[in-house]
Amino acid sequence: MSNIVQRFLFDDLDIRGAVVRLDSVWEKLMTGRDYPEPVVDLLGQMSATALLLADNLKQPGRLTIQLRGNGPVSLLVIDCNEQLNIRCMAHHAEKIAAAPAIDLLGHGQLLLSLDMPTMREPYQSVVPLDGKSIAEVFEHYLQQSEQLASRFYLAASPSGAAGLFLQKMPSTDERDPDGWARVEALAATVKTDELLGLTTESLLTRLFHEETVRVFAAQPVTNDCPQDWDKVRNMLLALGREEVYASVKEHGAIVIHDELSNHEYRFTKAAIDDLFSRTPETPKSVH
Repeated sequence: MSNIVQRFLFDDLDIRGAVVRLDSVWEKLMTGRDYPEPVVDLLGQMSATALLLADNLKQPGRLTIQLRGNGPVSLLVIDCNEQLNIRCMAHHAEKIAAAPAIDLLGHGQLLLSLDMPTMREPYQSVVPLDGKSIAEVFEHYLQQSEQLASRFYLAASPSGAAGLFLQKMPSTDERDPDGWARVEALAATVKTDELLGLTTESLLTRLFHEETVRVFAAQPVTNDCPQDWDKVRNMLLALGREEVYASVKEHGAIVIHDELSNHEYRFTKAAIDDLFSRTPETPKSVH
């Protein structure tokens, strides 16, 4: 199976984990983006991480993660709901060469936002970027926020993204004082082609064949973000005739790109005329 997140548990050790694998969903997310390979790599690793975190949502909600920095890759954004429907985007310099994540991102911040209907306002967390890789950034974040040791093993390519997640529970050392060190050492041997190419069962068997691992049902990952023309039309109406027609006069048409959902909305002058012809003009106030 692919385009899934699948949890597992070391029953004898009280160590939990999950595997994420994307192929066709990842290719759809990258369609028409023309991101350089280093950006695809960072965004793929971050997408895998966000899905591993979002899979813990127990009720309807939306998790948004941003990495902002002063490096050649200035912004990475992942947006995902509890059903693992994911969107993403990146901002980067025109020319970019392969380099460690810390050099591509530079100094910056990790911003995490969780919005649920049951919350009065979204939960937000902002911390400095701390780590040489995407994996280290989020390992450090979870260590600080949850006080639980965690490990991410991540991989990405133009055709796929994948990740392996492990987390030590408070009772792990009581069950087996050497359990976490042993599982962590075995996981560290994983290769990129194994993450990207093996099923969950095959991957876990190859890495942990002497351990007892219970695997749970896989959860599907999607990228289902239909165009919303009404939302864009209402935005143009809110801007007003004067501003919209000024833009049409300057550019010949209005083109709006929704970077997160990867949709383009194009309005010719005829379409703008039709839009405003159906909307009464607000009378100007007289003072």
